[in-house]
Amino acid sequence: MESSRRRILSGALSCASLTAWTPLAQSKPLQANKPSSAPIRIGQIGVAHAHASKLNVYRRSTDYEVVGVVEENETLRRSASDKDPYRGLTWMTRDELLSQPGLQAVLIETEIRDLLRHAKACLEAGLHVHIDKPAGVSLRDLEQVLDTASRNERIVQMGYMYRYNPAIKLLHSFLESGWLGEIFEVHAVMSKQLSEAERKIPAAYPGGMMFELGCHLIDLVVRILGEPNSVYVSSKHSSRIEDSLQDNMLAVFEYPRASATVKSSCLEVEGGNRRHLVVCGTEGTFHIEPLDNPKVRLILDRPRDPYRKGEQIIELPKYTRYVDDALEMAQAIRGEKPFPYSYAHDLAVQRTILKASGLIP
Repeated sequence: MESSRRRILSGALSCASLTAWTPLAQSKPLQANKPSSAPIRIGQIGVAHAHASKLNVYRRSTDYEVVGVVEENETLRRSASDKDPYRGLTWMTRDELLSQPGLQAVLIETEIRDLLRHAKACLEAGLHVHIDKPAGVSLRDLEQVLDTASRNERIVQMGYMYRYNPAIKLLHSFLESGWLGEIFEVHAVMSKQLSEAERKIPAAYPGGMMFELGCHLIDLVVRILGEPNSVYVSSKHSSRIEDSLQDNMLAVFEYPRASATVKSSCLEVEGGNRRHLVVCGTEGTFHIEPLDNPKVRLILDRPRDPYRKGEQIIELPKYTRYVDDALEMAQAIRGEKPFPYSYAHDLAVQRTILKASGLIP
């Protein structure tokens, strides 16, 4: 029975792969590429982003050949040059990177305020881009970037880190099968604890912890329920540390038949262990906690083979962030699979992030 259950779970995870998410397929097909076994030549612009070390994933992948790294800030470049993700790579200017023969894609890992400036330049050069989160600080600039991508038929992949989480894949297999019924509530929390020195990075942006961390959850909520009709925001500075950071934030999203809440702070002791996503439907509840080492608490009102009626725990394999992101981009660039996330989805996510961060009405 247990071995059968594992086989069916494995199949469910396979069925939940993002290539099956046709509603989010690119609205305009990408240019056809002949499948090739040759590594995709890729570079990286920037080392300042908190997730810039993901370059290691691409260096270890047989799908990619990393041709060089760009960092405009000399201090950051010197600091990064001896670190593991960058050791042995060629440092170059942006113009030098974009002129590399056969370059196909670029990872944009700068400070948030510079992400879209570099992404647009890469797209104008005919390259695919992976842009880390969130998608800059200007909705208008993102619209221009996505318009450039659409005209040039290039991929824009956003670096929201839970898209390829095995529990999220399994959740979407349940949603596509209708096993949870009509969704009426989504609740998500993503928090951590930051020192006074660590607070300086998110404090540089007025959107606070919702902009910094909550964006990952908002990508999931919009994927589940779509763009909300309205957004209500509670934004607080709860710490006794005297800085400008909105460190305790809550957003409520309203839909015609559902509501969602997203909570993010930088005050919670061992907050990573309580990061969670709960999806409640009229026929079941799907509760993922913790998100980073996912385990699912599933409650069903009837059997859904191989799952029984009532409560059960689903253990999931550990996963490494960004490995599946890298694979999916490689498959799309080679024309093996369509890229599933539309420009419209990414724009809706960013618009919702800015509303939830109190940055636009």
